[in-house]
This record gives sequence, C-alpha cells and structure tokens, in this order.
Amino acid sequence: MQDNNRQKSLARNGLIVSGLVNIIAVLIFSRVFTNVAMNDADPVVMSNFGLLMIVVWGIVFLGASTIHSNMKWLAGAFAIEKLVYVVCWIRWQMENSLAAVYDKDLFAGIFYSIYGINDFIFVLFFVWLFMHSPKFYEE
Repeated sequence: MQDNNRQKSLARNGLIVSGLVNIIAVLIFSRVFTNVAMNDADPVVMSNFGLLMIVVWGIVFLGASTIHSNMKWLAGAFAIEKLVYVVCWIRWQMENSLAAVYDKDLFAGIFYSIYGINDFIFVLFFVWLFMHSPKFYEE
C-alpha cells in the first residue's frame, strides 16, 4: 500500500511538473508569444497557435494530475503526444541550423536546443505511467 501511495504521488507530481514546464517554458522562451524568432525557425510546429497548444497541453497535464483512478490510456495518449514533438525536434535538428536561430535570438536558440530532450524525458515518464498505472490504482 505504501508503494502504491508513493507511485501515485510520483504520477501526480510528474503530471504537475510536465504541465508547469509546458506552460512556463513557452511563456518565457516565446516572451508571451512575441518572439518571432521562435515562429520563424519552425512556422508550422512553433507558430503562435502551436505554442498556444503547448500551453493548452500543459493545462491538460495539470488537470490530469487530479485524476484518482487508472490513467493507463490517458498516459498512453500523453506519451504519443510527447513523442510527436520529439520526432518533430529531431527532424528540425537534422534540417536546420541551430546556430542561425541563436544568431537571431538567444531564447529561441535555447528553446530549440532543449525542447526535444525535455519532451523525451516526459515520453519516458508517460510510458512508465502507462505501464504501471493499473497496478497502483488497484484496490
């Protein structure tokens, strides 16, 4: 029972951190949606609409942190969502110049340097939650 409580706490805290990272990172690095260097570097994925959707996902993760039942399939969907961003980031890294983004804007450069790594960490977290959620919500 104590192990279940620890895992529930880890799940809740991981969801909160994931949500806050999405929201705070986008607002800081995009300078509250005014950093055109971020938009110019990837006008599809990181348009202001795309950035707003990342913030919305952050709100979804925060909301999910209040769920007190099996989250298996929700966590699976979250893992896929994060994986999509990891794939977009890898493709972007292969096809673009990070140095050119840094030359335009330091915040945009930092964002494009780290967002895929951050999302990969959360892929691992959500896969863990997908695999273990039923076990620690069993009564």
